[in-house]
Amino acid sequence: MITEALSSHEVFSFLQPQQVKAVSDVSEVVSFAEGDAVFRSGEPAVFLYAVLEGRVSLTLPREEGVNLHIEDLETGALFGSCVCFDFNTYTLTATCAADAKLLKIGAEELKSVMEEDPVTGYHVQRMISRTYFTRYVDTMKKLRNIAESLGLRAG
Repeated sequence: MITEALSSHEVFSFLQPQQVKAVSDVSEVVSFAEGDAVFRSGEPAVFLYAVLEGRVSLTLPREEGVNLHIEDLETGALFGSCVCFDFNTYTLTATCAADAKLLKIGAEELKSVMEEDPVTGYHVQRMISRTYFTRYVDTMKKLRNIAESLGLRAG
């Protein structure tokens, strides 16, 4: 199941069979119940995740007050990929919004595969970057809408 999940995922479709095997050897399918935290902001970032089933909610926590909801992720979505950008800790909190089955990928092995084959690495990094940039733009739009609803305007 792990090899099939990796091979069929858009981001990993550039991997050669031996690369898929290397990454699948350090990956596992994990299950979470609704409400379970996959990881919390500030924890060491060592895994990349893909949603196989269910839904995961990403939030930016605040010490006091309301957390900022970033996005709900469904089948096929990647998260936790800050590990591919050499961040040592997760910046968001990922919580299961429904029972979920996730593919948990060892980030160091994935980075090794990407570094050993720079062409493949470029394609994988480009796909991950596109995911993150889209998430960033959507978050900026949400923040703009919140600011506008509060009557705040740039000066």
